[in-house]
Amino acid sequence: MRLVQVLIPAGKRQPVLAALDEEGIDYAVWDETGRRDFEALVQFPVPPIGVEPVLERLRKAGVSENTYTIVLAPETVVSKRIETLKRRYSGTRISREELTERAENLAPETSTYLAFLILSTVIATGGLLLDSAATIIGAMVVAPLMGPAISASVGTVLDNRKLASRGIRLQAGGLLLAIAIGALLGTLLRESILLPPGLDIREISQVAERTSPNFLSLFLALGSGIAGAISIIRGAGSALVGVAIAIALVPPAATSGLGIAWGLPGVAIAAAVLVLVNLLAVNVSALIMLWVSGFRPAEAEAIGHARSSVILRAVFLVSAIALLSIALGLVTYASFQTTVVEQEINAEIVSMFQEPEYDEIGLTLEGVAVDYRPAALLLGEPVQVSVLVGRSAGQEVPPDIARKANTRLTEATGEDIEVRVGFVESQRFP
Repeated sequence: MRLVQVLIPAGKRQPVLAALDEEGIDYAVWDETGRRDFEALVQFPVPPIGVEPVLERLRKAGVSENTYTIVLAPETVVSKRIETLKRRYSGTRISREELTERAENLAPETSTYLAFLILSTVIATGGLLLDSAATIIGAMVVAPLMGPAISASVGTVLDNRKLASRGIRLQAGGLLLAIAIGALLGTLLRESILLPPGLDIREISQVAERTSPNFLSLFLALGSGIAGAISIIRGAGSALVGVAIAIALVPPAATSGLGIAWGLPGVAIAAAVLVLVNLLAVNVSALIMLWVSGFRPAEAEAIGHARSSVILRAVFLVSAIALLSIALGLVTYASFQTTVVEQEINAEIVSMFQEPEYDEIGLTLEGVAVDYRPAALLLGEPVQVSVLVGRSAGQEVPPDIARKANTRLTEATGEDIEVRVGFVESQRFP
């Protein structure tokens, strides 16, 4: 339920009250004794979805945008008469006016936005280097990139060009700044004693997660954008925290910066693709969701322009996502293929050492390690296989195990294989 307060301009009292009477709304009126521009204050309750049509009626009755209109959200309303209003104004979405206000709040002042962006990027970068999922989640909560994505979509749907352009600027500038901060912080930490010398960030699991974007990332981003739009439309702004955690925009941006700091273009590009796909998907899904929900500009002549803007922006966003999806498709295919090859290699090596040729002389398979990443497949690099074999003390080892393993693995997988075999002495009892 909403409580609306409207200052009635001088000479408009009767038309305004008549409009409320026609809508069947209970109201209270106080004479205004302050400025002479207004003659009364009217206050009335109405369901959230009813705010928009009622205010449109009041504008026709003479309540212009220069008049003060305040929409409050009371904690509790106790009255059986409310049920009649709820039946008349059935629905769950908020009004256009509330949507605009919330969208403006989601695109905060530049100083506040930059402060949260810098802090979230620093936290995310530290969490990535520490391989700490909890720290990265904290960075997701602080990250402010989700808000401007929603506000840009709201501005486009309502033909509020100032709001839309501000949301787009904050997204673009914030993304570039997050990557730059990640690169700067990575460069400083790389040369410090806080990190072990020779650290390969590709071996950090939290970094690796953000350098292998696939189509699941796209579906997640689309779902998050829809969830974010619904949370605003239904007035459940607290759900945006969960959406921000799900979409994770700042951590991949920080990962891209770390790739630049470590001189690893593959890491930088892959993480940048992930964050771009996420951001674009959030924008397009929120944009479509807001338009389908029925939000339109207040002025009838602006509806056509808003429709054109929505179509053009949706086409641009979908085209950009389609282009980036080529990279997602390649990574998805490469991830699947590398997993298949790794499974085939493990199965073939296990089968090899179960044969009598090796079992009779006491050789046992102790372990297999396969180093084959999606990037290696796409670049045509060989599969690195390390095999650890146990042998009894003094046991002679056939000199051609590596060659035989290489031949078997190449025939089984069809890939270029490099095999390295290591031996350890073992004892058994009994």
